[in-house]
Amino acid sequence: RQLVSEFSSGIAPQTPLARVQTIWDEVVGERIAAVTDVIDEREGVVTVECSSAVWAQELELMGPRIIARLSERLDGEAPQKLRFRAAA
Repeated sequence: RQLVSEFSSGIAPQTPLARVQTIWDEVVGERIAAVTDVIDEREGVVTVECSSAVWAQELELMGPRIIARLSERLDGEAPQKLRFRAAA
């Protein structure tokens, strides 16, 4: 798994969106990763699509903790804000 991770990080575009997408599953865990997709980044705000409004609301409350974990993994270059929305 580490080899795949190293390979992926070597070829992945280094945009803020790509950096978050690369580590999202590890940061939030399997359960949350299964119901979310990191879909957009604009001006420091990352949008995460959730499988339901309930998940979006729950993750909104967890946002500061998730940003702190992202910041740890991204050497302080985490998004300023996470926006969670229910899938259309």
